[in-house]
Amino acid sequence: MTPDDSSRWLRRACRDIGVMPVLTIEYAKHSVPLARALADGGLHVIEVTLRTDAALDSIREMSAMSGILIGAGTLLTPACAEKAKKAGAAFGVSPGSTDGLIQACLDLDLPLLPGAATASEIMALSDQGFDFVKFFPAETNGGLAALSALASPLPHVSYCPTGGITAASANRYLEHQNIICVGGSWIAPADTIIAEDWDRIRATAQRTRSDRPPAPSDNCSP
Repeated sequence: MTPDDSSRWLRRACRDIGVMPVLTIEYAKHSVPLARALADGGLHVIEVTLRTDAALDSIREMSAMSGILIGAGTLLTPACAEKAKKAGAAFGVSPGSTDGLIQACLDLDLPLLPGAATASEIMALSDQGFDFVKFFPAETNGGLAALSALASPLPHVSYCPTGGITAASANRYLEHQNIICVGGSWIAPADTIIAEDWDRIRATAQRTRSDRPPAPSDNCSP
């Protein structure tokens, strides 16, 4: 899989959902009911961050479910990418990017949503063939105003902004032509997962899915 193939595959997967839930899971026993609640609510493309001891087991259990795409977030090293792939992750998400991580994902045939925060980083990823990137941390780096400014010199790049986005601000991002989806942790915050409040998570996912504006056309895809 080339970087261009990787970006195209991820854009297609993310375009219709609008919001990608970003999950930090402390206990693997929560993984299946959590994924089911999100998918039942219409959000079937999910990022599980590699920030807990339960993350890889959670990815392994969730990736065995039908109709759900599970990505491994917080990929930092080639070793992380290899572990995520072995656990069954369908794609990877990184907060930034390094040549080593990118090459590892290419070698593993693991689609990657690489992170970037500046025009130089986005240009470097574009030079390598990535035209769908994670803008992170979004709000800290200027949010929607920054992405609107970047759209003029870099109109061919699409984004999944993540970091500091809320239920109240998500749709403002999604109205931007260059934004395919946003990453959000508000859909399943840690307290609702620990409380096993699957009904609340399902309802939040349904509301998020139904409230999103129409998906933008994607000028980068065939």
